[in-house]
Amino acid sequence: MKDLSALDFTGKIALVTGASRGIGEAVARSLAVLGATVIIAARKIETLEQVAAAIEKEGGKAIPVACNTGRPDEIEALFETIGSRGYSLDILVNNAATNPFYGPAVDVPQWAFDKTFEVNVKGYFLMCQYAAKQMLAKNGGNIVNIASVAGLSPIPQQVVYGMGKAAVIAMTRGLAKELGPKGIRVNAVAPGVVETKFAEAMTKNEEIQRMILGMTPLRRFAGPEEIVGSVLYLASGLSTYTTGTILVCDGGISS
Repeated sequence: MKDLSALDFTGKIALVTGASRGIGEAVARSLAVLGATVIIAARKIETLEQVAAAIEKEGGKAIPVACNTGRPDEIEALFETIGSRGYSLDILVNNAATNPFYGPAVDVPQWAFDKTFEVNVKGYFLMCQYAAKQMLAKNGGNIVNIASVAGLSPIPQQVVYGMGKAAVIAMTRGLAKELGPKGIRVNAVAPGVVETKFAEAMTKNEEIQRMILGMTPLRRFAGPEEIVGSVLYLASGLSTYTTGTILVCDGGISS
């Protein structure tokens, strides 16, 4: 039987993107409570410093580094900072994302399409590349990509976002096959609608609320903390024979 001490992340170095709020913040705080040194990244250093202070107050260790994952030069700088501080990643939680347009696919402006793919696909891929290179040097590691149920079952008015998350799912499975023989596991979590600032276009609109909740057997949106357990499982020693998996946490919407 698996020992639950496999959820002890003491000595592990984890990087969580989009960690200034929502799912990313909840994951970062949980990893820190369980012993990991957590590098937290997002665009604004001020909000990251607030999260880092909360983590330190809870007895954890957090290192805030500003990074816009839609910009390759900032991703490169992030990993240069990680290396210069003597760290090498054991865990990457790829969570930073954008969703700049909500509406019919025929009305999506090119700038919104480009921004969505720059952050949600290219940004995820570059993060995986840099993280995997560090993990290869230490013969192992874990990558957890935050995808979405929209990448499995497209949601009306969110076609481009769903396309990007479908790419994340394909990326996860492809990298799992390439990196598995080298000791690196790559998995994804596909949440349904989570009550965060990121999802307010859906959670604060009564008409959209009714549509989505009507399709959701649990008849409610998730809280960020309800996604954490899936991420911890995939990043921990509890899932040592799991790679290339898309773990769905959607309240039953895709059932």
